[in-house]
Amino acid sequence: MAMKWLGTGLLWLLLAQQAMAGTLLVVGDSISAAFGLETRQGWVSLLDDRLREQAPQWQVVNASRSGETSAGGRARLPELLERHAPQLLLIELGGNDGLRGQPPAQLQANLEAMIAQGQAAGATVVLLGMQLPPNYGERYTRAFAQVYRELAARRAVPLVPFFLEGVGGVPALMQGDGIHPNAAAQPVLLENLWPTLAPLL
Repeated sequence: MAMKWLGTGLLWLLLAQQAMAGTLLVVGDSISAAFGLETRQGWVSLLDDRLREQAPQWQVVNASRSGETSAGGRARLPELLERHAPQLLLIELGGNDGLRGQPPAQLQANLEAMIAQGQAAGATVVLLGMQLPPNYGERYTRAFAQVYRELAARRAVPLVPFFLEGVGGVPALMQGDGIHPNAAAQPVLLENLWPTLAPLL
């Protein structure tokens, strides 16, 4: 009888651990794909390391691709949601849209569709905002930044207003191309995200 109760107790413990386990899915571009760096240096890997220590029930899946646009992320997301069933979805996209001068309305439509898909799949969505350098013109850069604020408010999702805060435009934290953060910038990116992410874990 004791062995039976012991076996039942172990089964319930395993089921409880499985219920607590969660998947955090990152869908981003080169900023999250650690372009120009070793994968382990990127902010997503640093996040994974932190969660292993502080919230080991979470598994991080990085589905980011260098060069990804919001349209590409939108096209890939349904399959990613079906495969990974994440509890948390981090969307870090838009930089390549802006660099290509694509209409902010197009960016907004793609990101909103991704947020809606994530929410419909039961995930809590976090939006990582981007901003463009001033040489793209005040009107365009303002409209671009406003996309993230409007979406966060309308869809009621947590927002990191500017994920590259303290990094973008700082030569010591950028690679030679002036676009991609270097290894020294990766902990800064993680800290930019952490106050928004930590309460959701």
